[in-house]
Amino acid sequence: MDRRNFVKTAGAGAVGLGASAELIGATLGNVQPERRYKKSLKYGMVKMDIPMVEKFMLLKDLGFDGVEMDSPNEFDSKEVIKASKKAGLPIPGIIDSVHWQDRLSDPDPSVRARGLEGLRTAIKDAKAYGASTVLLVPGRVTKEVAYDDAYYRSQDEIRKALPMAEEYGIKIAIENVWNMYLFSPMEMARYIDELESEWVGAYFDVGNIVNYGWPEHWIKILGKRIIKLDIKEYSRELRDKEGPRAGFRPKLGEGDCDWPAVRKALEEIDYRGWASAEVPGGGKERLKEISDNMDKILGMG
Repeated sequence: MDRRNFVKTAGAGAVGLGASAELIGATLGNVQPERRYKKSLKYGMVKMDIPMVEKFMLLKDLGFDGVEMDSPNEFDSKEVIKASKKAGLPIPGIIDSVHWQDRLSDPDPSVRARGLEGLRTAIKDAKAYGASTVLLVPGRVTKEVAYDDAYYRSQDEIRKALPMAEEYGIKIAIENVWNMYLFSPMEMARYIDELESEWVGAYFDVGNIVNYGWPEHWIKILGKRIIKLDIKEYSRELRDKEGPRAGFRPKLGEGDCDWPAVRKALEEIDYRGWASAEVPGGGKERLKEISDNMDKILGMG
């Protein structure tokens, strides 16, 4: 297959993924249909000692359209669902909370089994909360875990969860992180396509790419595989001066993410759906700042 046809195929993506982003807003919240993006953030970013329902109501008042939760978690599902309904703030997605320590790429079968159980629990909670996706980091390459082993082991474990994902109507969304593999959009597209399921796609993290690439390139190649977006910023200058992690320090819109180019790429693949902030949180003022900055960089302000 030549380059032009590969990119065209990559943009087309797995069957059925394109519709998900457009359906989420219609089924999970009172969001104006003409808006391209719906703003979310991670529940753990709310650094306030108040009841869950008050956190949900505050986020709604600050202009967020949804909030994502971790799972497995220690919350009472009834409390979570009640808070979401009372505030009118949906939970569009779940983040697998054990994928870093119980990796699906681990050489120990017992560790992989715990990771798979965590993924299945997250799928159950996603269904209960009314979410549509589970964000998954599929594994990590280390000195002890070879690149190809991490690649194929994690795929094998994900395949075991696919029947449940289909039964519950929950998509498994693979996130691009600094895990020492899936370094290119073409490889990530291949990784997803090899799973041969409409219940797998990409949870594309814009800021994570800036360290070694350009998000707009990834967006065009991943195309309809992209189910949801993580929004963060990155500065190459701070990276070079203070180390890789320092690059995440700038506020949204003040780093090296070319947001106009990102928006253009998203428009070209006709992405419409959730964009979730994943940045340092705080109290009311900080959360309002995040909401306002998201409006600016996403062209909604």
